[in-house]
Amino acid sequence: MPLPVWARAHGAPLFAAQIRSRPDEFVVFEDLRIEFSGAGEHDYLHVEKTGANTEWVARRLASHAGVRVGDVGYAGLKDRHAVTRQWFSVPRRQAPDWGSFSIDGVRVLEIRRHARKLRRGAHRANEFRILLRGELPAGDELETRMAAIAALGVPNYFGEQRFGRGGANLDLADAWAAGARLPRHRRGFAISAARSFLFNAALDARVRDATWNRILPGDWANLDGSGSVFDVAEADDELEARCARMDIHPAGWLPGVGAPVIDPAPDRPAWTAALQHAGVRAAHRSFRVCPRNLRWSRPEQGLEVGFSLPRGAYATAVIREIADARDAVRSAGTAGSR
Repeated sequence: MPLPVWARAHGAPLFAAQIRSRPDEFVVFEDLRIEFSGAGEHDYLHVEKTGANTEWVARRLASHAGVRVGDVGYAGLKDRHAVTRQWFSVPRRQAPDWGSFSIDGVRVLEIRRHARKLRRGAHRANEFRILLRGELPAGDELETRMAAIAALGVPNYFGEQRFGRGGANLDLADAWAAGARLPRHRRGFAISAARSFLFNAALDARVRDATWNRILPGDWANLDGSGSVFDVAEADDELEARCARMDIHPAGWLPGVGAPVIDPAPDRPAWTAALQHAGVRAAHRSFRVCPRNLRWSRPEQGLEVGFSLPRGAYATAVIREIADARDAVRSAGTAGSR
């Protein structure tokens, strides 16, 4: 199923670009910010990987340590076709020798000890450095656009990868909502795709109304840098001022039990009902995300941008407000388990 072109907040893309032509042109560093206990039953490994996905590395670490792959912890999944740094936790049941761990494209940068397993979502942010290959616009358009993004943020859309190659996970969501029995992992893909699509559709409507970065009566507000939300009965001057200085953001629903039965995608009416019938708990997600420490330079190949985003936010939400970016990996249909 082809994806819609979600509305952009800052105007049309300034140039056509290509990303991920090479792994070192898409760099992601995980910001864990944890105070290690210095002792305990888990080794925490800071790993740099190139051309390898998180789950594949977790399996290799488990094999080396002689533990189940489910015992290996990590905070989040990182791109395969990139250079990424992230933390893994591995139980010390057999006191593994990490000095002998050697896999092409994977290296251990640091080893720490801690008492507890690393859980999903434990990181605070991800730091990105991305090269956009293309011919940049003349004049000061680019500087104006980057300044607007730094000041106002961008719509917090889920990225295309959430929906599978060619939107395949949306077809899976249709099948699941129609009653198809799916394996557990494919059911998870279907539910995730359905909720993400419905959120994006609601956010798209707010962008088109120019209210994606404003607090409206009846909204939920998300406290910046946290998962805390509160309902807004009346959008007074104080709340509007807090929203303007990025202290709070309007938040939308990830549909499920507890969310109002309002379907922002009328061509997919079965999804909301299926999510509630399955007992999926509703949640909230900020409509706006603010890239921190936004910076850019102009190498010969195009534009290099760097920024930090909170966990759960997609770098492509920032990139699409700058350029019409073609992902070299997705376009080539590259696949593989590593």
